[in-house]
Amino acid sequence: MRILLTGGCGFIGSAVIRHLLRQTEHRVVNIDKMTYAASEEALEEARHDPRHLLIRADIADAAAMREIFVTHQPDRVMHLAAESHVDRSIDGPGDFIRTNVLGSFVLLEAARGYWAGLPADRRAAFRFHHVSTDEVFGALGPDDPAFTETTAYDPRSPYSASKAASDHLARAWFHTYGLPTLVSNTVNNYGPWQFPEKLIPVVTLAALEGRELPVYGDGSNLRDWLFVEDHAAALVRVIEHGAPGATYAIGARQPRSNLDVVRAICAHLDRRLPDPAGPRERLIRFVADRPGHDFRYEIDPSRTEAALGWTAPHDFETGLARTIDWYLDHRAWWEGVRASRYAGQRLGVTTGAAA
Repeated sequence: MRILLTGGCGFIGSAVIRHLLRQTEHRVVNIDKMTYAASEEALEEARHDPRHLLIRADIADAAAMREIFVTHQPDRVMHLAAESHVDRSIDGPGDFIRTNVLGSFVLLEAARGYWAGLPADRRAAFRFHHVSTDEVFGALGPDDPAFTETTAYDPRSPYSASKAASDHLARAWFHTYGLPTLVSNTVNNYGPWQFPEKLIPVVTLAALEGRELPVYGDGSNLRDWLFVEDHAAALVRVIEHGAPGATYAIGARQPRSNLDVVRAICAHLDRRLPDPAGPRERLIRFVADRPGHDFRYEIDPSRTEAALGWTAPHDFETGLARTIDWYLDHRAWWEGVRASRYAGQRLGVTTGAAA
């Protein structure tokens, strides 16, 4: 198949492209605006693979999207392009509305126009997969059941509200126009190439350098953690085997509190590179909680596991060790990112999901 994938130079998108080229015969047309969090390096060998084409374009540019569909004739769409950093959405929600809501609308309309003109067999096989987050469901209490595909929406931040809106658009285009859309919602992702503003890379790099480790509130906020390569495999299962109109809740069954995550990072670094000054837990500092900080996110992936024959192979400890070791081995990359994009800024701890 020829797959049109948006946001392919982002954290999750690049993992999906690497998986597609390593594990399938599909071809990929990668649309990416190349904003601050995009990294062409994260494509690894895909940068030079003839089955991959990178197009620098904005999904909110309707003329460009229509032209790309006509020129490249995709069989499937995987829509991952999004603004995803919760703290940034609080400081500047406009970019999130433009990309996540307007951009998704533009892409759906371009896909609908293209799909309507396909021959009957290709029209029947076409799929539009919209990739989303569990944050659209709001917050769970300590004893609440985990989110499922049927959980009611209750977004609490500009980021999650913008993703909820785009989820609703994808479903509306299925019910109103018949466009064969699919939606997936996932938990916090982590792994290689994650931009150094999310919790695990922020803490890893700060602990490595002996800096303070700021943790929101008392660190009890709970998240389910999914290794990004496991998520990429699940997303490919969705685009290959998913049913139009269906929703897939993708989780790892690996809940951890933020404080437990920070302590696990410190422990792994202490084993790999002991600090003469003492265990790195001494660097933990609790800071004022951010506005609207949801207490707990967790997904019950039972239906998705049964429908797709997929389960997350990595447990958290194994995935975390692989991730930390990757950052230790790729110092030049993250030092370059910090130098060019975060000059004069302080990186704080955040717990936004996905991307």
